[in-house]
Amino acid sequence: VVSLRRWVKGRSNGGGSNVNSVICWRTVHRYETAVAGGEVCSESEGLEPQTLLGVDYERIKAVGPDRAAAEWLLRCGAKVRFQGFDRWHHDYNGLPTGPLGRYKIQGIDATESCIMYRGFDHLDGLKHVEEIKLSKCIYIEDACLERLSSIENLQESLYMMEVVSCGNVTDKGIVALHKLKNLEYLFLSDLPGIKDKQMTVGRLQTALPRLDVELDLE
Repeated sequence: VVSLRRWVKGRSNGGGSNVNSVICWRTVHRYETAVAGGEVCSESEGLEPQTLLGVDYERIKAVGPDRAAAEWLLRCGAKVRFQGFDRWHHDYNGLPTGPLGRYKIQGIDATESCIMYRGFDHLDGLKHVEEIKLSKCIYIEDACLERLSSIENLQESLYMMEVVSCGNVTDKGIVALHKLKNLEYLFLSDLPGIKDKQMTVGRLQTALPRLDVELDLE
């Protein structure tokens, strides 16, 4: 916890926005609360910040891609929904237990989370994700959307996506979503980095004729 606090404080003092700091400290608070209550699973105790918010490849091998991705997403403040269930999980310590491979991530809601490019390798092994919501994610940028769109499993499974209030996303990142060949619905809102929405949407819909794009942009 001390190392995580020191890491976030360093980022906050390095010129990050107030919103940036609030979201990061929210993640610290969640983790500290779990530690204080003795609820954090043994696998995450003592991990460095880069592992808490980044990729632990040994963990992926040990528990499988869906479980490892769920743990990373929840540590970063996101929510997940598993295939066959309506409930969204946001509590790291409330993740379901059972045979490895039983629970497959079907939905990801990263609203106000700390997810960032360094952790996106967690998504490579996910084969059942149908919807992703990126809202108020201050670390999401064009490179993240390009990386997400290059994942072959997501190209096959993803059909709903929202990108809202992500200030570092530009036309380049949105256009990269054309690789998600089965995407059917895309909601874009409050994205000041998009400068030519007609061109951007036109390129997407040319590549994806079935795509329904809903816009709430200036």
